[in-house]
Amino acid sequence: MSIVDPILAEFDHESKTTRRVLERVPGDKLAWKPHARSMSLGQLALHIAQVPGNIAGFVAVPVYERPANAPFGQKEAASTSEIMSAFDASLVKVKDVLRGLDDATVMSMWSLKAGEKTVMSMPRLAVIRNIMLNHWYHHRGQLSVYLRELDVPVPSIYGPSADENPFA
Repeated sequence: MSIVDPILAEFDHESKTTRRVLERVPGDKLAWKPHARSMSLGQLALHIAQVPGNIAGFVAVPVYERPANAPFGQKEAASTSEIMSAFDASLVKVKDVLRGLDDATVMSMWSLKAGEKTVMSMPRLAVIRNIMLNHWYHHRGQLSVYLRELDVPVPSIYGPSADENPFA
């Protein structure tokens, strides 16, 4: 068994949960924000859809170089179909990239640079765990709060929600 096999199994399981959450995003509320400094619903949902594939693309190379003056921000989704298409593409990219990494590569160092500055450096496995997965779960939790605030039924994530009980 390779190092990425259990990560891919977790990713497959969590992808199903994330899909259930993203499918609940109301297309007519994409511009809604819970606070002026928050991402909009459409930005957050698109970010969640794209994070795994984007981060997988980063770890595919030993050094990811972000242009020093590149804008930092999340594009607004125009529709729920855009969100779901981005999510499907992201899932494919993660599986393609991770399946192509041998154990030595997964354990090798990775760096993020902005111009000449090294922003972070860590083993690729840590990037996959901390930035691709944990970051993804964090934002999915935020999205569940957005759904609650919009009075959209929240799906079961790690057990029953107030709206859905998979054990009943």
